[in-house]
Amino acid sequence: MELGEEQASPVYDLLIHSAGLLVTMDGEEIPGGFVAIRDGFIELIGSGGDLPDALEKMDASGCVVTPGLINTHQHFLQNLTRNFHPEACSQGRLAWILPLQKIWSRLDPEAAYLSAWVAMAEHLLGGCTTTADHLNNHPVPYLIDAEVKAAQEIGIRLHAARGAMDLGEDQGGTTPRALIQERDTILADFERLVARHHQREAGSFIQIALAPCNTYAASLELLQETAELAEKLDVRLHTHLSESEFENTYAVEKYGVRPLERLEAHGWGSERTWLAHCTCLNEREVAYMGQRQIGVAHCPSANLLSFRRIAPIKRLEVAGAPIGIGTDGGASAGHTSLWMEARTAMQVGHLRSEDCRVTARDALSYATVGGARCLGRSLDLGRLRVGFAADLVVWPTDTIHFSGSHYDLLEALFRNGPTSARHTIVGGKVLVRAGELQLPELEAKLKEHHQLAWDWQQSLLEERKRPVFFRDR
Repeated sequence: MELGEEQASPVYDLLIHSAGLLVTMDGEEIPGGFVAIRDGFIELIGSGGDLPDALEKMDASGCVVTPGLINTHQHFLQNLTRNFHPEACSQGRLAWILPLQKIWSRLDPEAAYLSAWVAMAEHLLGGCTTTADHLNNHPVPYLIDAEVKAAQEIGIRLHAARGAMDLGEDQGGTTPRALIQERDTILADFERLVARHHQREAGSFIQIALAPCNTYAASLELLQETAELAEKLDVRLHTHLSESEFENTYAVEKYGVRPLERLEAHGWGSERTWLAHCTCLNEREVAYMGQRQIGVAHCPSANLLSFRRIAPIKRLEVAGAPIGIGTDGGASAGHTSLWMEARTAMQVGHLRSEDCRVTARDALSYATVGGARCLGRSLDLGRLRVGFAADLVVWPTDTIHFSGSHYDLLEALFRNGPTSARHTIVGGKVLVRAGELQLPELEAKLKEHHQLAWDWQQSLLEERKRPVFFRDR
């Protein structure tokens, strides 16, 4: 540059400006704020004055802008059995899950791909930009690879938690033999998936976690060797924990210890671990998880619908445990909206006890910052911060549902509604625009998915007439 020559102002890829409220999750809530994005990352945050130049400018007037939400626990495949046999929940966990497992034993790469594609598209409408799927059923190989393909097509960030079960009915477990794998097969696939798909750079889109299903469908050997392998490969650990009293009682009667003690004894007591549900913990377990900073995926809708339980997330948070939000599966929660799940977490926390009350800001923190901590992404996801990945949601607060709300727009975002994202941006790319998914194949994929779900369920639902939701046009 010649002496005296002025440096040209940068031209950004995307500028989101004039927000009713820009919530950074760094303690700033900025009326009229803007975010400037280039090459998939946030480069500038501010408010007022002359706006920076950008190839595209997106007016967020009358909207709340937040970081993209992070789903810490989901089962994609369950949207092929959405709300199937819900009345069985009142008859106990086994009465509910065993018929489902017979259906899930039909899972193949095509079904894994379609269920993942539809789930992740639905995620985007609910403001979710990063999701962790816990796939436990592996009747055939390469199912995680099919999910990765779907994530790459959609453009969302995926943490694929490769689930596993090695204890079947013939070994004293509760799982049908068709869904059981040999331990060596499981461990070999863990290593293959990490080598092939796991990305470690800032802003990575695909990561792999090692995730035996739970403490009663996984042997002690599998739990121990999985923890050792996660340490060796430097990846995260995930499983279900104390979702119901059935699980606690089963563990004590079968193994003489509670589920968390089973994990403690086999290498899972570290920050590398995050656990789903955790509704039936005692005070010692809450303190232990806080001390070890073990993450919790809080799934309020599924827990309420299935077992009428709520996790003590405020107590866990105060103890030191990272708290994330999870939608769980379509067979239990039915939906895949992180907005709805965060709202539910806010609404029902105090039903556990008065000291578990959750505010709107708590709920948003769990769905962003807490989720990033659970997944080991605190340095690049969960906040609107310069240098972080450009994952943002523009939420409408100028619709009829918000008319009259002036006092606190962020509180209104979770009290009012229903709502979904006006715009969802992942890595600087607009994947939902003006409330519409930017996915040209959406209608065709929904037809394929709906037909496959019918094919899976028809043997158990022969007396019901198939509803037609997606007509040929």
